[in-house]
Amino acid sequence: MNVPQISTLFLDIGGVLLTNGWDRTARQQAAEHFQLDHADLEERHHLTYDTYEAGKLSLAEYLRRVVFYQQRPFSMDTFKEFMLSRSQSFPETIQLIQAIKKKYRIMTVAVNNEGREINDYRIRTFQLNETIDTFVSSCYVHYRKPDLDIYRIALDIAQAQPEAVAYIDDRALFIEVAGSLGIHGILHTDVATTRGRLAELGLKI
Repeated sequence: MNVPQISTLFLDIGGVLLTNGWDRTARQQAAEHFQLDHADLEERHHLTYDTYEAGKLSLAEYLRRVVFYQQRPFSMDTFKEFMLSRSQSFPETIQLIQAIKKKYRIMTVAVNNEGREINDYRIRTFQLNETIDTFVSSCYVHYRKPDLDIYRIALDIAQAQPEAVAYIDDRALFIEVAGSLGIHGILHTDVATTRGRLAELGLKI
């Protein structure tokens, strides 16, 4: 088997380098902590969150639709602080990517769905710009995975051919869609498996 020459890594952030920014578990925790109607929170979230991730709403606008459409006994700032505090890092995965980047001098590109304020906070707090060269985040480019255009934009920015890209994500659908362009997908389930798949593509650590 011919091992492709990988020059670029596309990386999801939530579920790979960090926990998800504002997922089902975090919303359940918020509903319990702030004594919110969880079913109502979920319905309002699903009706508007895609728009926030696409960079067409601010976090304040999202929260006014989802939580602060009525008077609350807590402030928006307090709720935002709770949201942001849900993020944690996966140090082993970050260290793996940093080692690959250093050894092979390859370009690293985040291709992730995230709202701007949460994305900016996570980049800053976890110093992701030390691991990732450029961020093709949905809030910046106004396309969300699995839209093919976000992958096309990432390829253009990286100036990379699809066959020279390895893409790590924890969502099978996103891997499949990127694969339709010829990008080599790695479905992330744990660090050991991802390390093995990278080695199969010629990136051995």
